[in-house]
Amino acid sequence: MYTIRIEADFAAAHFLAHYFGKCENIHGHNYRVRVWLKGESLDEGGMLADFGCVKQCLKQVIAPLDHSNLNDIPYFAGDPSAERIACHIFEQMQASLSDFSVESGLLSAVDVFETPTNMARFGSI
Repeated sequence: MYTIRIEADFAAAHFLAHYFGKCENIHGHNYRVRVWLKGESLDEGGMLADFGCVKQCLKQVIAPLDHSNLNDIPYFAGDPSAERIACHIFEQMQASLSDFSVESGLLSAVDVFETPTNMARFGSI
């Protein structure tokens, strides 16, 4: 089994409407996103997927999130938790990878780090 990982960052503000504590107040994070692709075979060039294509796709997916208030995005409905952000990015990547000549079935997981030590994952490695 082959696995590759692509990373990108974005900055955004959010608050958690159904949380009681300091995170119910608007605050921001410098998010780190890791996208994992996994597959059993390589293409004729010896790659699972072109890093550049996957990175372009990820940049396109996170662009609307960068420097935004995530609570203003209807998908999150007031609670843009790291878990929901990871799911959103996974779904958007799955829908967009074929636009970059990457098989969407290779997408395995998306990790979203709110801090260097706090991360949520959607999917499985």
